[in-house]
Amino acid sequence: MDSRSPPAATDRVRRFIFEHRPIRGHWVHLSEAWRQLRTRTEYPPAVVELLGQAVAASVLLAATLKFRGTLTFQLEGNGAVRLLVAQCTHDFRVRAVARSDADALCSIRPDAPEDAVFRALTGSEGRITVTVEADERSMRYQGVVPLSGDSLAESLEAYFASSEQLPTRVRLIASADSAAGILVQKLPAESAEPEEIAEAWYGAQRGIAHLAPGALQRQNVETLLAEAFHGSDLRLFRGARVRFECRCSQGRVAGLLRALGPEEVGDVLKDQGSVTVTCEFCSRSYRFDTAHVQALFAEPASPDGSGSEVIH
Repeated sequence: MDSRSPPAATDRVRRFIFEHRPIRGHWVHLSEAWRQLRTRTEYPPAVVELLGQAVAASVLLAATLKFRGTLTFQLEGNGAVRLLVAQCTHDFRVRAVARSDADALCSIRPDAPEDAVFRALTGSEGRITVTVEADERSMRYQGVVPLSGDSLAESLEAYFASSEQLPTRVRLIASADSAAGILVQKLPAESAEPEEIAEAWYGAQRGIAHLAPGALQRQNVETLLAEAFHGSDLRLFRGARVRFECRCSQGRVAGLLRALGPEEVGDVLKDQGSVTVTCEFCSRSYRFDTAHVQALFAEPASPDGSGSEVIH
């Protein structure tokens, strides 16, 4: 296959393992799902790249876990991008949003090196928070690490080292058309020769580091793995589809309004004649007039009326 042609299976995440070695990996490539997500809100090119990398990172993170629920990858900083949130469910439905400072973005030079752009976007102080909210028994896990290194990939590596105690190497790339990522992890080994494990892990890290820029976007996964880990015995699994889907709904918005209470919602209704709530992930608006608001507080909350995934 021509290495310049697009990956054969886009909008998918796939797992691979190094046979007889405690090393695993995950690969993701998004095209249509990423374009659908991105078109909901206009972002400057630098923010598009960072947001796309974060979406790919959220999928890779979700792929490493066994859970039913939602994983939220959140970046907070004091640079041009103050907040970035990417969410991925256990069945790989993604959505994301970023908030940025227009004046600060204008100060970033288009020809600046990638590490300088990353630091301008995220600032000198910031953190990454990974939250897993599982459906089972309302289980919730959260890991927080400071932003480190000169890229989102390096910050993700620091998260795995700190929160998961798993040596991990990551590559992420994104543009207006696609977002992609790959990671390899060294797992705890119960029985194997330390020298053989060390050699295999060194080869896995070297393969990730030597990936040509853009290869994650251009090559199919089979070609990519063959070139990155030449000579290694790999097993590639079928994987799963990734798709864009916002989970906002009339019921969830109703739950948010109920949580605010009749007095606060009534004040908005009095001032504006109606209450309009817009989902920050997909920009869909939900309008409640006087009759809707009265019915809202006259009826008991429905099971779907929970969650606060929207803002005014």
